[in-house]
Amino acid sequence: MKTALNHMTVPGLDYVAFLDLASKLGCAGVEVRNDIDQPLFDGRSPADAGRIAQDKGLSLFGVSQVYPFNDWSAEREDAVKALIGIAKEAGADTISLIPRNDGTALGNGERQANLRVALRAILPLLQDAELIGLVEPLGFQRSSLRHKAELVDTIRSIGGETHMRIVHDTFHHTLAEEDTFFPQMTGIVHISGVVDPALTLGQMEDEHRVLIDASDRLGNIDQIAALLSAGYDGPVSYECFSPETHALTDPYSAIRRSFDFIASELQAHAA
Repeated sequence: MKTALNHMTVPGLDYVAFLDLASKLGCAGVEVRNDIDQPLFDGRSPADAGRIAQDKGLSLFGVSQVYPFNDWSAEREDAVKALIGIAKEAGADTISLIPRNDGTALGNGERQANLRVALRAILPLLQDAELIGLVEPLGFQRSSLRHKAELVDTIRSIGGETHMRIVHDTFHHTLAEEDTFFPQMTGIVHISGVVDPALTLGQMEDEHRVLIDASDRLGNIDQIAALLSAGYDGPVSYECFSPETHALTDPYSAIRRSFDFIASELQAHAA
């Protein structure tokens, strides 16, 4: 399993400390974000930030994010172009595209049309930049793009398979009550756990997403195992939003313990 770390898991760390943590954990790379409470790359130029990561033996798997990408407009086009420029300069592999998640534009027909319009406009920008766009379905009932199958159908319908991939997020996969996997179309896997036994699926929110242990309710091990056995060989990236995780005083030990638990469970699963 090729591990990675998303900056959302440890948003209190500055960029270099974040990279050092990922390196110490043995991660292959990281995902950086423009939606945490500090400037992207701590204000460094993308080129400098990319060199620092490379010097530490880490790939920049992605730069996140444009939201909401499927409410297409001139403003959204400018945001996509800007993020592509940052990713290219930093030597990152992908940019992240996040759908509208506010309970609007949910109608059957409307949401598919909005998705298609946006992806058709974004595709030539990605082609010109020779970059991959990662699109992440969100499993919340309020999301305008809940299901991976709908996304994959749209990507294929516009011939976008070379420059567009999906994010398989174990949390959102569970919330959307999906049972279909698309390993060949998956660009990255986001993992996190939910351990609160009192929550229903409909009550689960980002704030409940913690490190994975034996109390996990999302079936992370089964999902990761299914993807790996079907041929997925990309990064598996920790993305936790819980304030409890963000407040860890020793994130290395906690994340190391969780990665070791996952590896052990996968080994047992394969036996």
